[in-house]
Amino acid sequence: MPNPKWRHSKSRRDKRRTHVKLFAPNFGNCPQCSEPKLPHRVCLKCGYYNGKEVLPVIEV
Repeated sequence: MPNPKWRHSKSRRDKRRTHVKLFAPNFGNCPQCSEPKLPHRVCLKCGYYNGKEVLPVIEV
């Protein structure tokens, strides 16, 4: 198996890893209850998606 002949610098290593990072999720507000929710997901607070009630919400 071939091995590297010379050592690569830290900046060269880090340039290769620029795309390896975490992103914070983008939260939007629910149009029904104004609670933060993930886009393209049912609001867990009120159960609405796209103006329609999808999940019945049980109050505890």
